Amino acid sequence: MSKNSPRRSLAEKVSLSISLFLVSIIVALICYTWITGDTNPPILSISTEKTREVNQQYYVPFTITNSGGKTATSVEITAELVTSETTQFGRQEIDFLSRQETQSGEFIFNQDPEAGELKVRVASYQEP
Repeated sequence: MSKNSPRRSLAEKVSLSISLFLVSIIVALICYTWITGDTNPPILSISTEKTREVNQQYYVPFTITNSGGKTATSVEITAELVTSETTQFGRQEIDFLSRQETQSGEFIFNQDPEAGELKVRVASYQEP
């Protein structure tokens, strides 16, 4: 330091110390996550809940979970309802499903799913 530069105050020294400590913690956490991160591909599972009827429409709620270690994008979910009268199809797309993330949605049918066979499944996904 030159003779003309002012000395740092105690508040400046404490602020610098706290800032350096926080930045060090963040860098350490990023390194830890990068080294020990789960590298398994997306593992997608889907479940349906109880159907509800509103205005002669049947709503089938579903929940999809990515229990894998990587993100899935463009997740396509299909539903097929086969009754004695007709076959109805439904399709949903979830843009982004991060690892360990859960999202919900609903399929809507004109026929009662309880009166037929309902198949809901994950059809495809992409890796970003």
